[in-house]
Amino acid sequence: MSGTVYLDWNATAPVWPEAVAEMLDTLRHAWANPSSTHAPGQAARRVLVDARLRVAAFLGATPAELVFTSGATEANHLAVLGTLAAAPEGRRRVVMSSVEHPGLLALAARLRGEGRPVDLIPVDGQGRLDLDAAQALLGDDVALLSVMGANNETGVLMPLPQLAELAQAHGVPLHVDATQLAGKQALSFAASGAALMSVSAHKIGGPKGVGALLVRKGQALAPLIAGRQERQRRGGTENVAGIAGFAAACGRTAATLAEDLARQLALRQRLEQGLLRALPGTCVLGHAAERLPNTVCLRFGELEAEPVLARLERAGIVASSGAACSAGGTQPSHVLLAMGLDARQARCGVRFSLGPGTTAADIDFAIAAAARALTPLLAETEAGMAA
Repeated sequence: MSGTVYLDWNATAPVWPEAVAEMLDTLRHAWANPSSTHAPGQAARRVLVDARLRVAAFLGATPAELVFTSGATEANHLAVLGTLAAAPEGRRRVVMSSVEHPGLLALAARLRGEGRPVDLIPVDGQGRLDLDAAQALLGDDVALLSVMGANNETGVLMPLPQLAELAQAHGVPLHVDATQLAGKQALSFAASGAALMSVSAHKIGGPKGVGALLVRKGQALAPLIAGRQERQRRGGTENVAGIAGFAAACGRTAATLAEDLARQLALRQRLEQGLLRALPGTCVLGHAAERLPNTVCLRFGELEAEPVLARLERAGIVASSGAACSAGGTQPSHVLLAMGLDARQARCGVRFSLGPGTTAADIDFAIAAAARALTPLLAETEAGMAA
């Protein structure tokens, strides 16, 4: 096999052809404002209503619970800020995990700067959430418990059923950032115990710039953007074409979900085992935890992620890292720091994430190419350390 193997599906998925086709059809034939009462507007409204039904069905929710947004980041902000604004007096504190997406942790820092208390639940060395710590942090002053369903870097799953029980026992609404869960396991908002849930279209082969927040009936939520749309929970004319593409991606993903996930798990295991055999000193981060079937995060000895990713891409493999590159150098992954790695080790994590389009030939190519690209780098590093 030749060319480039894409193993960064957790960052974004290629857009399904079905989603592109439905978006183009909507742009051509349902371009009007869906809030308008004239015939073109009502044609757009019908597309929007149909798409809402399909997305809600995919997520195990009712159409009335679905609030379309510009993506998961907006949905997360709406969940946190909207719940805080509508919370009863005395409930001012927010509890999150220490391994949330950087966008939510940035919001946590902003809230702290405004005098709003935010507490973080620690994880263990495998990235598993500390339920005892979560229990200790919940109380009568907590307005919201917000936890990702699965970590985007390691793929480690959070104990959502247990968290839902804890939250319910303390009368605290639970928000689940399900950005990495959608398309990687069957989702049912109805059965989740969550009061709010965020998702994004582009993680499942839909367009970027579209997402949703699911809001359980009776959950108080103040809008961030005032307006009549989305049952007055999110103002602004809906992105009808993008939402139609979202719905098409949901349908395409659902059609082969069980088969895709079983195949991705087998391929992930093949990739892990192949890299461990081919590159001594490699370790899988979070290997003992329950993980998404498509995600593996590794350290290749003491090699930092930045040069590793550069060599992998030259060899035809696209992967990613949780370490953030900036003008001041590479910043360590906050997820790996939370798991107990030191700053140097936390700059070494490399993530491979698979998707429906990943094949066995892709995996075999990736193993062989990684071995060729990284073996000399590992030898150079070992020689330098010995000297």
